[in-house]
Amino acid sequence: MVNLVTRRGATKLGCLVQLMILAAIGYFGVPAAQKYWLFVQYRDAMVQEVRFRGGQPIPQIRARLRNVADSLGLPEDAGIIQIKKVGRTISIEAHYDETIDLPGFKKDIHFEPKASGTF
Repeated sequence: MVNLVTRRGATKLGCLVQLMILAAIGYFGVPAAQKYWLFVQYRDAMVQEVRFRGGQPIPQIRARLRNVADSLGLPEDAGIIQIKKVGRTISIEAHYDETIDLPGFKKDIHFEPKASGTF
């Protein structure tokens, strides 16, 4: 016969440690994931410019992408956009850094959104 003893209110230390680790991952991971999501949105805007507006003048493309970077709340460096046109091929890229706060230190992450194609 198996002895079944219920221990109400008692927790195991392993369960608490796992919950603390999960909470730490969420606390520090969510801001990092948000910054990555902004990068994806910015890169998608570049792809859309290449796909649908590649034939327009470079200053217009650059102005639209600067507005996107500004509306996403990206650092000022994200608004420095290199656009190259060769024939019917266009390439767009930018470089910027984001800082993520981790326990005891800060981590800088370098982002390089790029898009290229023909129009």
